[in-house]
Amino acid sequence: MRGLYIGRFQPFHLGHLHAVKYALEKIDEVIIVVGSAQHSHTLDNPFTAGERMVMIREGLKEGGIPMSKFWIIPIRDLNVHMMWVSEVKGYTPEFERVYSNEPLTRRLFLEAGYQVESIPFKKRSRYLATEIRRRMVHGENWNDLVPSSVAQFIEQINGVERLIDLTKTDNG
Repeated sequence: MRGLYIGRFQPFHLGHLHAVKYALEKIDEVIIVVGSAQHSHTLDNPFTAGERMVMIREGLKEGGIPMSKFWIIPIRDLNVHMMWVSEVKGYTPEFERVYSNEPLTRRLFLEAGYQVESIPFKKRSRYLATEIRRRMVHGENWNDLVPSSVAQFIEQINGVERLIDLTKTDNG
């Protein structure tokens, strides 16, 4: 059985890794959809879809998940809710189950006839991309909230510097 897990992964963190491992306890393969793929270089979406795909792959590899167990597919926002599930289906291999805690995602896939399962949160207030980005901007420790390979990649692409520069741009 194949399942679907959707996120923005800005950045991919240990909570995301936990979610993928949880799903793979119940299914054979997981399709990881990198949502909002067209967005980058903003405070809420600082990383490109390609950068997020690298983070996910490296984080899963570090987490011991074989590449044969997952697909990573970027999908742009459609902004037409009644068409969005069809858009996702058109870009992904077939799947039977959706893993999500996001209310709109859950509702849309339930209405499309999919089995939708919640993912138990792991330290939700700690493993939150918004909190990780906040820590990056304020010079606080964030590295222990992401797989070490993801932290190394963010440093390699000067991701923290990018985020700090974006605060200057967004604040005028």
